[in-house]
Amino acid sequence: MAAYLQWRRFVFFEKELVKEPLGNDGAAPGAAPASGSTASKFLCLPPGITVCDSGRGSLVFGDMEGQIWFLPRSLQLTGFQAYKLRVTHLYQLKQHNILASVGEDEEGINPLVKIWNLEKRDGGNPLCTRIFPAIPGTEPTVVSCLTVHENLNFMAIGFTDGSVTLNKGDITRDRHSKTQILHKGNYPVTGLAFRQAGKTTHLFVVTTENVQSYIVSGKDYPRVELDTHGCGLRCSALSDPSQDLQFIVAGDECVYLYQPDERGPCFAFEGHKLITHWFRGYLVIVSRDRKVSPKSEFTNRDSQSSDKQILNIYDLCNKFIAYSAVFEDVVDVLAEWGSLYVLTRDGRVHALQEKDTQTKLEMLFKKNLFEMAINLAKSQHLDSDGLAQIFMQYGDHLYSKGNHDGAVQQYIRTIGKLEPSYVIRKFLDAQRIHNLTAYLQTLHRQSLANADHTTLLLNCYTKLKDSSKLEEFIKTKSESEVHFDVETAIKVLRQAGYYSHALYLAENHAHHEWYLKIQLEDIKNYQEALQYIGKLPFEQAESNMKRYGKILMHHIPEQTTQLLKGLCTDYRPSPEGRGDREAPGFRANSEEFIPIFANNPRELKAFLEHMSEVQPDSPQGIYDTLLELRLQNWAHEKEPQTKEKLHAEAISLLKSGRFCDVFDKALVLCQMHDFQDGVLYLYEQGKLFQQIMHYHMQHGQYRQVIAVCERHGEQDPSLWEQALSYFARKEEDCKEYVAAVLKHIENKNLMPPLLVVQTLAHNSTATLSIIRDYLVQKLQKQSQQIAQDELRVRRYREETTRIRQEIQELKSSPKIFQKTKCSICNSALELPSVHFLCGHSFHQHCFESYSESDADCPTCLPENRKVMDMIRAQEQKRDLHDQFQHQLKCSNDSFSVIADYFGRGVFNKLTLLTDPPTARLTPSLEAGLQRDLLMHSRRGT
Repeated sequence: MAAYLQWRRFVFFEKELVKEPLGNDGAAPGAAPASGSTASKFLCLPPGITVCDSGRGSLVFGDMEGQIWFLPRSLQLTGFQAYKLRVTHLYQLKQHNILASVGEDEEGINPLVKIWNLEKRDGGNPLCTRIFPAIPGTEPTVVSCLTVHENLNFMAIGFTDGSVTLNKGDITRDRHSKTQILHKGNYPVTGLAFRQAGKTTHLFVVTTENVQSYIVSGKDYPRVELDTHGCGLRCSALSDPSQDLQFIVAGDECVYLYQPDERGPCFAFEGHKLITHWFRGYLVIVSRDRKVSPKSEFTNRDSQSSDKQILNIYDLCNKFIAYSAVFEDVVDVLAEWGSLYVLTRDGRVHALQEKDTQTKLEMLFKKNLFEMAINLAKSQHLDSDGLAQIFMQYGDHLYSKGNHDGAVQQYIRTIGKLEPSYVIRKFLDAQRIHNLTAYLQTLHRQSLANADHTTLLLNCYTKLKDSSKLEEFIKTKSESEVHFDVETAIKVLRQAGYYSHALYLAENHAHHEWYLKIQLEDIKNYQEALQYIGKLPFEQAESNMKRYGKILMHHIPEQTTQLLKGLCTDYRPSPEGRGDREAPGFRANSEEFIPIFANNPRELKAFLEHMSEVQPDSPQGIYDTLLELRLQNWAHEKEPQTKEKLHAEAISLLKSGRFCDVFDKALVLCQMHDFQDGVLYLYEQGKLFQQIMHYHMQHGQYRQVIAVCERHGEQDPSLWEQALSYFARKEEDCKEYVAAVLKHIENKNLMPPLLVVQTLAHNSTATLSIIRDYLVQKLQKQSQQIAQDELRVRRYREETTRIRQEIQELKSSPKIFQKTKCSICNSALELPSVHFLCGHSFHQHCFESYSESDADCPTCLPENRKVMDMIRAQEQKRDLHDQFQHQLKCSNDSFSVIADYFGRGVFNKLTLLTDPPTARLTPSLEAGLQRDLLMHSRRGT
């Protein structure tokens, strides 16, 4: 039970008398005439008002004359005659423009219920859709209260004899409605109210002595006795959803709230209750403060007409009195157009306008009632920005009073709306670090902290040396529970020396770089760092080995080399890592890790040899580096057996075929380390026979010079000429080698004899005996060649003489054709036949089939064509020679003419296929051209 005496009183409503609208010349019915003033007059209602209600934008009144009046927002009062005698009860529905009324059309106790459709008209008045007697039986009784469900399917009427009737069905029509007695009792019914909860409809029934509820949406109408306390007429109401649609019963000592199945809270509001209403979350009660004799509300209303009455507006949620005022003889309190209207017996209407929320809050702020302001703002559904402003003002108030703990709690409630720096500046003092820590913790918990806030909070923890709070802050169970910037936290913890905490964050949140930095740079735990890298996924393991490989190689070279071998062959994270051991392995580019071994040649050699063995397709850089390393070891080795072994390894690597595309690089490496066998091998592989020859010549290796000529002389005949020149320059005795060279030159006819003699003439030790055999054999061959040429000349002359004789005979003597066989098919010759002067005869059909021309013999044509081609070529060259000579003599730039003819290939030697290969012709046209060209060039210069 809440005692209202402890509740604060406020003036959250403004009171004023309702005035008639300007320009209303006619006085309201029953109002006194105006006194000549043009000012607005106070609104005055008709006399004899007995019952009131409101809804659908109008205030509705019923009077003792049987009229129903409507007062809309324009304050233009209108009415109509509803009953012949009086109106006793009204109920205006809020969701439908339907009005239910109870009144009397004749003397006696015979009340009638009328249902009015205010949207339809009948002769200017609202249409009455249904009329039926309120009393279901024959016993006369007085109607005490009336209520209608908003769905128009239920209407309940209470009577003074304690009975309640329920009309079920469409209340606007007789045919669809059924009336039955729901309740019978011994005490007058003072209040009724329907409550809808889902599909269940409850009816609250209150009498002067008890409260009960019925379920009217079913068949049996089960009843629940809620209390043995009742109330007077008009002292009950139904709250809105803010109070869970509870039924309010205002007794003289307490106000009770009821659910359909139980009693709820109660409030000790003293005083004799006259009227109870619910308005927008407020409970409105009109009561008489002084004690009066307990007379029946039904019989002595007039005797109380001159009493002073108090109207209180209670806020049950926030537990304060929003307004309190004294009125004289209140008829009723109505709610419409967002305001309360109090009707008094003198016909006046008092409007109670609620102040806006901001005004109410300012009133509370002036009294430092911040808690109440917060509750009020929440009940008024103030937005979050407005609430945050209240929390900030409350926090500032508490801070100014020195209540820092309370202030920080209010500031915490502003998180997300108030700039955190506003609060942080207030608590930066070392004595308030606990408050600052609490604020920063909440800021992080709501995921609204930035990196600076995280830094500040962790510094607070470290200054307080609160390891438990620090661990609680950083050791979250899942990634979704992290409310801070992990990287910032790691930096702060590392700077403060909390390495274990920083490692925990880095490992659990996959900040691999920070984990390795702390292990390697702060803790110097190289083994743990290497094992951690082995647990990482391939891409991260690869990048971190490139970054920290040199440090690890310097301190733990063997383990680092092993990890690199796995990383570059078939990498899978270690079993305790996060990787999937069943997934296919990855392979890094081994060439990229070579710089890590800069100061570890032994581990580098092991790594390179492992890669070349396990992965023959390793990058070329692996083999280049391995070759360079082996050559370095070979060059610096002093022990003969080891040096020989290293020599064999280097040669084996060169012969592996991995240096075909980088021949020059391998050659440079071998030359840098004076690895002669490797240089010679690469020369031979690169077909650099000249370089091989020069190498042996520089080292005076005569036999190797001859051997090179013998091996590669077929591919490069000039080697023999170079060898002869080399030996010719030597002053020592080289007869044996010169003889070998001359023998090969003679066999291959590589050099003219004169050039050989001139070459050897530079050697003072060379005698004629060295080349005697060579010259003799050469002269003998030339003599044989001359004899062959002379024999060929005689044969050509004899042939020429014979041909000339044949031509003479053809010109002077008849030709007798005595051929009996065809020269093509060798069959007996038959007419028609074709005969040629050359002596060949053909069948005509054979000739036509094989001949290319009617004038040429098919048998002699190939030979004749060769001769004709030779003749044409000579004629063309003769003409070309004349033309060339003419241009050469006439041109001012002789060299440009010569260059033009060179470009056209004029001076290229023409070799006829019919010429014997060793033929030596008489001075030809070519020789003449070349001689003339040279002579003319000399004259031009």
